[in-house]
Amino acid sequence: MPLLYKTHPKTSSCSPDGACVIREQTFIQPLVFPDSAALHPGYDQQQGRLHVLFLCLLLLFFPVTGTAAEPLRVVIISDMNGSYGSTRYETSVGGAMGRILDMKPALVISTGDMVAGQRRPHLLRKEIEPMWQSFHEHVSNPLADAGIPFAVTPGNHDASAYSGFGLERAIYSEQWTPRKPGVRFLDDAGYPFYYAFEVGEVMLISLDATVVGHLPQPQMDWLQEVLEKHGADYQRRVVFSHVPQWPFAQRRERDYIGDSELQTLLEAADVDLYLSGHHHAFYPGAKDGVAFVSQSCLGAGPRRLLGTKERSKRSFTLIEFSDDAMRIAAFAAPHFEAEIDWNTLPTHIRSSAAELQRADLSDVGVKRLEAN
Repeated sequence: MPLLYKTHPKTSSCSPDGACVIREQTFIQPLVFPDSAALHPGYDQQQGRLHVLFLCLLLLFFPVTGTAAEPLRVVIISDMNGSYGSTRYETSVGGAMGRILDMKPALVISTGDMVAGQRRPHLLRKEIEPMWQSFHEHVSNPLADAGIPFAVTPGNHDASAYSGFGLERAIYSEQWTPRKPGVRFLDDAGYPFYYAFEVGEVMLISLDATVVGHLPQPQMDWLQEVLEKHGADYQRRVVFSHVPQWPFAQRRERDYIGDSELQTLLEAADVDLYLSGHHHAFYPGAKDGVAFVSQSCLGAGPRRLLGTKERSKRSFTLIEFSDDAMRIAAFAAPHFEAEIDWNTLPTHIRSSAAELQRADLSDVGVKRLEAN
């Protein structure tokens, strides 16, 4: 019975012990243990088997080293909307989409404000639905055609939870219920508002955060339950929402969740990363062992980070998850090839609510991604 194989150049003859006269080309010759009568005098059959066993053990404990596993690449886009009711998108949206499709990430996340709702007087269905049709043409359909899963969370201009915007929330659900991303869901009962899923070794959780202030208690209870049930099974745990937990941008100092119970839960559940939109400014921050990354916008209205003078550049964010770190880069308009230099960002973001340290200066396991 063949046990192993050896490769030889083509030969004219081979002796019983496997020795061959070399000529040309190659072929595969099985290494066998023939009957003892066929062995040369002095050959120890048992010793031969031990040699092969020893070789197998070497291969078992010292396997051939392959290439390192590729990191998991996730792109985050945010705040693509224009003026109220608009079906048009900035050229930066199209430019970003072309670059993202070239990157071929494993997942794209939107942290909200994909269309331009939340107007008073309220928009009508005949005004809302064309906005979503335009968004799908610019963003959703190209990603679907490329086979890239797209996970969304509602923004205040998509599906505000403030009173009077029930129609917009209903249409948001109608639009996204048939467009569930092709991922393994851990809990999709609240989809497309709040839900949990996995991609590789990363657990991701969308929160329905379109208003300022604490999360509703039922959603807090759900978040705690899903983290307790599944969190320990994953190498990384990521939460994302539209409104951020803490302030990042000027003129948005009061637009945040600021929930101390949520912060305690994030820390206790070992959540690695919280992604948000709404403030239209890129900043990789850290507080109490959790990384908080604010996304810049791709649409209208870039803003200034707290304590700075220049507006944040329109950009999207790329995160690579690997065993040792989360590596992050923001690619800026117009060509989305140049990265935002973290050295141009403040070392701290300070507000009356919280102080965030730049993540690469902290111990949260975030590094700047030096992209090629």
